[in-house]
Amino acid sequence: MGEMGKIVEVAGDLVEPVTIGREAYVSRDYLEAEREKLWRHHWLQAGRIEDIPNVGDFITYDILDDSVIITRCAVGSGPDTINAFHNVCPHRGRKLIDTPKGQRNARGNKTNIVCGFHGWTFNREGKCSFIEHRDDWQGVLTEERTSLGKVAVDTWGGFLWVNIASDAGPLREYLEPAAAMLDPFQLENMRCRWRKWIIFECNWKVAMEAFCETYHVPGTHPEFMEFGQFRGWGRNQGRHSNIGYDAPKGQEEDAAKLRLGAGEDPRQSTWEMQDFTWKYANTNTTMTLVEAARRLKDELPEGTPAPEVSRHWLASARAADEKRGVHWPVVDPMHTAKSGTSWQIFPNQQIGHAVNNMLTYQARPYGDDPNMCIFEGAVYELYPEGEAPETEWEYTKPEDWPPVLQQDFQNMAAVQKGMKNAGWKGAQPNPYMERTVGSLHYNLARVTGMGAPQKIQG
Repeated sequence: MGEMGKIVEVAGDLVEPVTIGREAYVSRDYLEAEREKLWRHHWLQAGRIEDIPNVGDFITYDILDDSVIITRCAVGSGPDTINAFHNVCPHRGRKLIDTPKGQRNARGNKTNIVCGFHGWTFNREGKCSFIEHRDDWQGVLTEERTSLGKVAVDTWGGFLWVNIASDAGPLREYLEPAAAMLDPFQLENMRCRWRKWIIFECNWKVAMEAFCETYHVPGTHPEFMEFGQFRGWGRNQGRHSNIGYDAPKGQEEDAAKLRLGAGEDPRQSTWEMQDFTWKYANTNTTMTLVEAARRLKDELPEGTPAPEVSRHWLASARAADEKRGVHWPVVDPMHTAKSGTSWQIFPNQQIGHAVNNMLTYQARPYGDDPNMCIFEGAVYELYPEGEAPETEWEYTKPEDWPPVLQQDFQNMAAVQKGMKNAGWKGAQPNPYMERTVGSLHYNLARVTGMGAPQKIQG
């Protein structure tokens, strides 16, 4: 693998059928390998820049035994900077900022961070500003020994990213080619509509794999098949991967979330699909798109070809948003088609992108049990200046998530149980539509030294 945390490019397009053994999903030894070799040595998405808008604002991010404080601070007369520190006191090891019971993370504003054990105090730059009876240490408490340990932090796409061991290299380099493909969508301008989290009964990879392919849609979400279907694809992108649809010529933008309904009257099916998505998934669309779809039958004559319906629908929605001060970025249709529906950022972040909304998923281990994870979902869209809602991470029971996501949850729990069945011989992902699953495990194997996918011999 080379230097810790550096993943070399996966060779080839991963087009051959493979099988993935159960150890990656149920083995405690595999979980320990991830603890030591994965989570501390790669860039992890830890929050949004708008979570810390003011000097002194902070959030925390926890992953297994590690906890990080991310804070905005002012340095001299220059622009505000964002720092990240290990959330632990260098004196006796107490966690400095506790996560309130029932909350995903701590959040607030502090001038100083004070340890709750002996009162050691740290400023926003992580330097220790007060130690009771400091002279007792006979002058050996240097700034290096008393300052908070720094954690690499950077921003991209409006997200805050941390690298706990600070050894993963520059964030931008790490994120390619995903960053270049997603930049035109201007994700940094979107704000959260809702964000939910849950402690769930499955391995974190089972959770991520439930959303990283379109092959499951007919079996898990058959209601969507009434609106038509495109064949989905998955592509390896080095350490990352992306998915999308083989959209018909002239409907390239439909390969990236803004999908047109099929059937005899695409005006009607598009409206029905958008209305259903809003009511039962509350993802991948906005009320502007829903209302523009509802107007299609009034604005277009019967028999309008599907590509014309698609172009009119998107142009109508774009114009309606512009009237209320919401401006979509302009993305070339061929770039949109190549970018696909969503990107899986190694190891555990999924970004489902469009020009005016975004859906993100993340999963990470929960405790020392490979059968449990913390799962998160968030929906973003563009809002007029100053009109974005204030959102917090809401712990939500499975039955209180949108109905479409409840269908995915049923699979996630059942898959985790099934993987421990004596009759299961390992996953066999679709080499075209589920290539992202193989891509994830090839890259995980390069890091952990375990669980490499095996080619299926004919």
